[in-house]
Amino acid sequence: MTEATAVSSGAAASDSGLALRRNVALVMLFIVGTINFVDRQLLSVLVEPIRAEMNFSDTQFGLLTGLAFALFYAAMGVPVAMIADRWNRIRLIGIACVVWSGFTAACGLVSTFWQLALMRFGVGAGEAGGTAPSLSVLADYYPPAQRPLAIGLFTCNGPFGVFVGAAFGAWAAANIGWRNAFVVIGIVGILIAPLLIWLVREPARGAMDTHKPADKALPFGQSLAMFVRRPSLRMVMIGSGLAAFVSYGMLNWIPAFLMRTQKMPLEAMATWFAPAAGITFGIGILGGGWLVSHRAKRSARAYGTIPACATAVLVPTFIAALLVDTWQASLALMLIPMAACTAYIAPALALVQNLTPPRSRATAAALLMLMFNIVGLGLGPLFAGMVSDVLRPQFGDASLRWALMALMPFAAAAGIAQFAMTRHLDNDFAE
Repeated sequence: MTEATAVSSGAAASDSGLALRRNVALVMLFIVGTINFVDRQLLSVLVEPIRAEMNFSDTQFGLLTGLAFALFYAAMGVPVAMIADRWNRIRLIGIACVVWSGFTAACGLVSTFWQLALMRFGVGAGEAGGTAPSLSVLADYYPPAQRPLAIGLFTCNGPFGVFVGAAFGAWAAANIGWRNAFVVIGIVGILIAPLLIWLVREPARGAMDTHKPADKALPFGQSLAMFVRRPSLRMVMIGSGLAAFVSYGMLNWIPAFLMRTQKMPLEAMATWFAPAAGITFGIGILGGGWLVSHRAKRSARAYGTIPACATAVLVPTFIAALLVDTWQASLALMLIPMAACTAYIAPALALVQNLTPPRSRATAAALLMLMFNIVGLGLGPLFAGMVSDVLRPQFGDASLRWALMALMPFAAAAGIAQFAMTRHLDNDFAE
């Protein structure tokens, strides 16, 4: 064997080893992220049996699924991300998975609204250690050109978690009760966490970047300053916050709308809504990531134009879905807006990873997710719940129809912000 052949064989083996490590990392982080979203979706699917037992209002439910979770998620998100920029990210994600899974299991043991709210605070605090560190890990396993697609694949844990949560939650409500549903999912997460730490190797920071990585993590003030200094990062914060307000409001209230307003049976929720939601949300997230990976090779403006086009499709199709009379027609028409409402996620997360240095990526992702979670998850479901309660005396069970309709002006504002971002992208990528 010649020296050149030996070098070539060694490089091939090294490339093969890297491919295996990155694939294992992607799969395991996807599984942990799926558990994260199952924990969130479970409460939305089980809202009617929980409401029947605890007798709380739509506003209180909006607090439980939105603000109660989001405040603690957001409060812990940046500090945990700063730890991730300085410590072993895989171990941190594993510990966080144990924490949020433990609180999820405890949701099955509560007897009052405030006890359930307290457990959701704990779930939110634990889940703050999941997504931002995972994105930082993936950015160190994949080169910049592949990140939108890789992050799109990873963030499909959201729709897959929605599918599993909806299907399992509907089955559990009919067979083992809503309390046992929380306990089972919590135990699964506690068992998965050690497998993540065992199977996934912590990657070298900045290994996939062409520029020299920073030796030290940036202080929080400097990480925040990047969003002030770069117009693209400012606009992606605004556009993503508004888009998250709409998508989380839709995600958390569509099951209740179909069951309460459109009279969809609980059994049909598992049979029809769960796969429909999982597939459409997945198409939206993966499609957004794939399209940006493909189109951004020609122009960086794809990071804004593709989410803006998806938002333009969302508004009229969702309005049509809300106005029909039967749950079958409503669900069929919702397929398009349920896909379109998630198309912004992978491009926004990938943009932040590509425009920030390796030692600040978890913190930068956490700052973006602060908008996702305070404006989106925190206020979107709460807003829809409050509007529904205000309109209930006049419209009865149809109040949710008009509450969801009230999200559409925010969707239009999100599309405008996403399109406005396009004029800054070329310059920011050239820096």
